[in-house]
Amino acid sequence: MYKKLFVEDIGVFFKSLNSLGIVQGPAILGGSSHEFKQDCSLNELDLTYTRTMIPPKKFLLKAEEVIFEFDEEKAELREPSEEERMVIFGIHPCDIHALQLLDRIYINEIPDKYYIKRREITFLIGVSCHPDEHCFCKSTGTSYATGGFDLFLHELSDGYFVRIGSEKGYEILRANSSIYKDVEARDIEEFKLSERKRLDEFKLELNVIGLQNILDLAYSNPVWKETADKCFGCGVCNLVCPTCRCYDVNDYMNLDLKTGERVRIWDSCMLRKHGLVAGGLNFRPTRVERLINRFNCKGSLREGLFNCVGCGRCTVYCPADIDFVEIMKKVRSEL
Repeated sequence: MYKKLFVEDIGVFFKSLNSLGIVQGPAILGGSSHEFKQDCSLNELDLTYTRTMIPPKKFLLKAEEVIFEFDEEKAELREPSEEERMVIFGIHPCDIHALQLLDRIYINEIPDKYYIKRREITFLIGVSCHPDEHCFCKSTGTSYATGGFDLFLHELSDGYFVRIGSEKGYEILRANSSIYKDVEARDIEEFKLSERKRLDEFKLELNVIGLQNILDLAYSNPVWKETADKCFGCGVCNLVCPTCRCYDVNDYMNLDLKTGERVRIWDSCMLRKHGLVAGGLNFRPTRVERLINRFNCKGSLREGLFNCVGCGRCTVYCPADIDFVEIMKKVRSEL
């Protein structure tokens, strides 16, 4: 189902989202970077952004969360209270694809009740975007989302071309049906033309055909040592990646040694401790081995989807200026 939302009705549309839950929208952070800001106002909203530093997966798989509190003496566990419904407004196609990958892991493969509950009470409203020199989602097939969202807005000269992607999307429409108009032939033509122009804006390309096999054969490639010598091993590439899903779980005791809490926190395969096991052994003791593991993970098709969505975050925010696409091209002997 397709509808049109005129520019003059954007305010009414945005205000109506507050009835669905807490609105998280893209806003400028510190003058240059963007973040999804809670209770973002229409004036703060910036739909022209290219990427946020931390991906929207943070709302479904929290960077740090208390799974439960415990009392050993009373043999009691107390889980956190119910969470509020949420609207993530302005999410881009690459991040929608990333959440679909996480869905396969945390809903289908290893059901995670915390993730599943948040997914159920979260509305996703996508917005089309324009690439910069670091975007290569066209190469990974994630520059356009055909599903995984509730509503998706494509900018037109006088408003937005709206695609409805779920039952929850219909729920949003029903709340203010009067502001949505039927699309006309000229709207459809403008939508098709704008999408063609947007795809032509992509300049960075990565050949992903057969990449899994090439990575398998590249274990001794000198590019890994060359890159490891530059890498700080800080794990920023993992923290900003929308598809990374490793986490650690720790129990923290209170001073009474009877009560405490179990906490889940994002982890990074680029950190030495990630491969550390009992007895002090480490199955990825060197930075070279950790780099190989990370790049093989991003080039994986284990879940039936490419594990990199081409958002460019790892390149943009790497303090050592390591370029993900450049490394992959060297592995392919294209550089």
